[in-house]
Amino acid sequence: MLRTLALVALALLCATAPGRAPAQPAQQLVRMGTASLAGAYFPVGVALCRLVNEDRPTHGIRCAAQPSAGSVANIRALRAEEIDLALVQSDVQEAALHGAGALAEDGAFPELRAVLSLYPETLTVVARRDAGISGLGDLPGKRISPGPPGSGQRGLWDAVATGMGWTADTFASVLELEPTDQADALCRGLIEAFVIVIGHPAATVREATGGCDAVIVPVTGAEVATLLAANPAFAEAAIPGGIYAGNPAPIPSFGVLATVVTRAGVADLVIAEFVQSAFGKLDVLRTLDPVLAGLEPEAMATTGLTAPLHPAAAAYFQSRGWVP
Repeated sequence: MLRTLALVALALLCATAPGRAPAQPAQQLVRMGTASLAGAYFPVGVALCRLVNEDRPTHGIRCAAQPSAGSVANIRALRAEEIDLALVQSDVQEAALHGAGALAEDGAFPELRAVLSLYPETLTVVARRDAGISGLGDLPGKRISPGPPGSGQRGLWDAVATGMGWTADTFASVLELEPTDQADALCRGLIEAFVIVIGHPAATVREATGGCDAVIVPVTGAEVATLLAANPAFAEAAIPGGIYAGNPAPIPSFGVLATVVTRAGVADLVIAEFVQSAFGKLDVLRTLDPVLAGLEPEAMATTGLTAPLHPAAAAYFQSRGWVP
């Protein structure tokens, strides 16, 4: 009995002895919804999580980026508490908050909270050079792929098609291909054009332009101007010239912003560490993917964020003087 008591006392002494390494923080898995493996969201999510995970021994948070069907699917997963963070287009963020657009049947999502914004995403129409497509007006009667239902790119394309007065019958065929399959289908002649909403440079566009001499089609015209005037979440944009084979000049279009969102109920500690990792290691983040090279901190805190800021993000931005 005395020996047992002595061992217990020794264990307590060791646990409280000066210089002993502190107990490790409780481990917490934080899941981030991204999009297709072919797009920019997945590698961007991996980059953001990588920076969080570097300090895991200190805060105990393990961030995991996972593929998904895109912005709309991410909002639904976030609402169902299947994920904790989501990459979404800024227009989808706005639609989710109010229960509009592709998320009208879901109803308003008042618990949605903004965390930060990232980079512009441009509506990009890629066509076979031999298809005779030089503008939107040449698409009717063609075989196209506007992306899968439930994706942010499909929602943006549907807005364009509605503005143009187009339906599925306008085209020879409409294949709802995943972004991972679009460039291959174009080069094989299964489709004559595909639509993707993405930051540039993008691997799937490089695959099409380099693999089968595809061209990038301007997205302009009176109908597009009307669409932009009616939707503050959209803005004119240009795909830089010279970053894709055979496309030397800038190509006008429009687009949205990639943003990170969460729920009001996600712990302040999680969002504080996520924001601190992104902004505190911004120089590193800019090097982890080409679409992140132009990130500017104040713009990340103030643009494209239509949902209320999560309190932890708001506190960080206020401490920097970026928001009131």
